[in-house]
Amino acid sequence: MGDERVGLTVVHRRYVPYGHAHYAGDLVDGAYALGLFGDVATEVCIRTDGDEGLFASYGEVQFRAPVRAGDVLEVVATVTRVGTRSRTIDFECRVVCRGRPERGASAAEVLDPPLVAVTATGTVVVPAPPPGGAPGAVPRLL
Repeated sequence: MGDERVGLTVVHRRYVPYGHAHYAGDLVDGAYALGLFGDVATEVCIRTDGDEGLFASYGEVQFRAPVRAGDVLEVVATVTRVGTRSRTIDFECRVVCRGRPERGASAAEVLDPPLVAVTATGTVVVPAPPPGGAPGAVPRLL
């Protein structure tokens, strides 16, 4: 019998402000995406276990394409394994819109298909259920 939490997917979207540009060409450092992975992992833990949990480790991180100020990012987290207190999550950060300043100060476009910028696998941990409590005691997902 499989755990119904496996396959849960949570999606966040975020505009990357120009104040986060760190390098020439309005590039943003890779840690920006990792911070977003932490945010979406927190929501995953709340939904699966009723607790914010703690990020324990990354198993693999790949920076595949640049993230720039003016981008709109879509960050996706999918639960792939549920242990007693640990959860393995696959992450993907996609650029769904990108600023095009060469066309005008506020010009931008939707990227179709989105550009996969960062992927990772991570492990989070949550507290043990209280004695007599069950992991399924949190409210059901919609």
